[in-house]
Amino acid sequence: MNTPEPGIYYHFKNPDQLYEVLGTAFHTETEEVLVLYKRLYEDDIPEHFVRPVAMFMEEVDKPDLGYKGPRFVWVQP
Repeated sequence: MNTPEPGIYYHFKNPDQLYEVLGTAFHTETEEVLVLYKRLYEDDIPEHFVRPVAMFMEEVDKPDLGYKGPRFVWVQP
């Protein structure tokens, strides 16, 4: 399974909001591998997030936004 490297990423919809991938986690009930990441910008939402690896790593095609590429874009280690 392809998993993201720890480091800094942004979501394709907002390059100004950075996230740090901390690693992966294993869901013991579903046996799904999840990406653990945290936001690096100020907001009132929780600081940490989890998302299935497949969703984090997938390519998206959003013609209405003029974008085709990775959901999360790697910035730096």
